[in-house]
Amino acid sequence: MKFGVVIFPGSNCDADIIHVCQNVMQCETRILWHKDTSLQDLTTDDCIMIPGGFSYGDYLRCGAIARFSPIMEKVIEHANNGGYVFGICNGFQVLCESHLLPGALLMNDHQKFICQNQYLIPQTKNAAITRNLDLSEPLNIPIAHGEGRYYADENTLNQLKQNDQILFRYCDADGNINKESNPNGSIENIAGICNATRNVFGMMPHPERCAESVLGNEDGRKLFESLLNLVTA
Repeated sequence: MKFGVVIFPGSNCDADIIHVCQNVMQCETRILWHKDTSLQDLTTDDCIMIPGGFSYGDYLRCGAIARFSPIMEKVIEHANNGGYVFGICNGFQVLCESHLLPGALLMNDHQKFICQNQYLIPQTKNAAITRNLDLSEPLNIPIAHGEGRYYADENTLNQLKQNDQILFRYCDADGNINKESNPNGSIENIAGICNATRNVFGMMPHPERCAESVLGNEDGRKLFESLLNLVTA
């Protein structure tokens, strides 16, 4: 598998993701500028990464302007053809604005930017980035966002549950999912979801920020390993 990392004006986690994909996971990695109209040599066997940051300064809704960048037409086409797309933080927002994922990301319920380590627990093994995870083991993954409160209407939420599309929920260190362990007011503690065809993933926490031992935490690496194990199995 190769990775392609999309960079928008205002992206600030692109170098982190490029480092993890290229140096930690030892995968060929392509850099895709927001004005590009080609995915280079990437195919549907490869994964497009949409990194965190403040695309276009978040001057409208987060991710709303990035959704109209020329590269996104190709990203949407890639996803519709079955290719993998993985959006993190601002990237999750971009995917929701692009309608590749359902729901929306709203301002945190306490109206403040939050930056901390946060526990979340996998909810399904029926997705490429969670298939190798232990559903009883909380992961400690950093968060850094001001508009990370996931929201979906009742019908959409029911569809997510019925289709097993909820990937992660915020929890405490013991794996308990409750109001106290919800850092931003996300509906039902949802921290990450996938699409119905299970090839597009979005999450607010940053697994690329905890993917190697030098950082003192490798929980995030498990998601990348799970994805790579799927295509090499």
